[in-house]
Amino acid sequence: MFKLGNRKSYWQVSGTLADVRRIRKPSRSVTLPAQPQEVIFDLERTAIIVVDMQNDFCTPGGWLDSIGVDTSPLMNPVSRLNRLLPELRKADVPVIWVNWGNREDRMNVPPSVLHVYNSDGRGTGIGDHLPGNGSKVLEKGSWGAAIVDGLDTKPDDIYVDKYRMSGFWDTPLDSILRNLDIQTVLFAGVNLDQCVMHTLQDAGCLGYDCILLEDCSATSSPAYCTEATIYNIKQCYGFVADSNWLVSELAKAPARQNETEG
Repeated sequence: MFKLGNRKSYWQVSGTLADVRRIRKPSRSVTLPAQPQEVIFDLERTAIIVVDMQNDFCTPGGWLDSIGVDTSPLMNPVSRLNRLLPELRKADVPVIWVNWGNREDRMNVPPSVLHVYNSDGRGTGIGDHLPGNGSKVLEKGSWGAAIVDGLDTKPDDIYVDKYRMSGFWDTPLDSILRNLDIQTVLFAGVNLDQCVMHTLQDAGCLGYDCILLEDCSATSSPAYCTEATIYNIKQCYGFVADSNWLVSELAKAPARQNETEG
């Protein structure tokens, strides 16, 4: 029998038979201290989405730095993610990087989005050359759109380009999560009050269970933006937790069982 699909959801087929049952592995429950209350979820149906840890937002010489924003807080998640992500991979939790990666012609980006990055039309906006190194702002394949150096990325991770504050609009993200049979989504990245929040909010509206890893997220916005975001997530969209607790709980979780070939 051969498998058609991915490691979480597949058919088994031969020349004479197609077994279309999605046989789930046994649940592996994790209990996580969180707000507004403790939460239990199944590692077998969990993924992490890391949003916008890109040079244009986080790195000196990137777009935010070029317009005078202090980007130093945006690097805070790096060491925490580097501690967490290897443990999640060991637990077979998919790691999904959702980053701006615009088309060169910007044909799918409406004026309302372009205006956010160049409000008077005279500045440096999406697709324009940065004054320092010539990279095109948030354009797929550019230095500015690349994930920051030092983050623990792997070729087998999942990479999704986005074109809005939310990672779900005009992207295959929802299809990927459903094909992976994901129910619970952990969220991390930048900016907490913007792209992280909008992606998490849409995930909640689509029926996913959402957990923000607060210490793996950051923003360059004023402190009251973080306060409002945390309040709204706890009030309306999901749970807020700390990655240190999750790393500790992953060490206690039952080991993933070896899969038996059909």
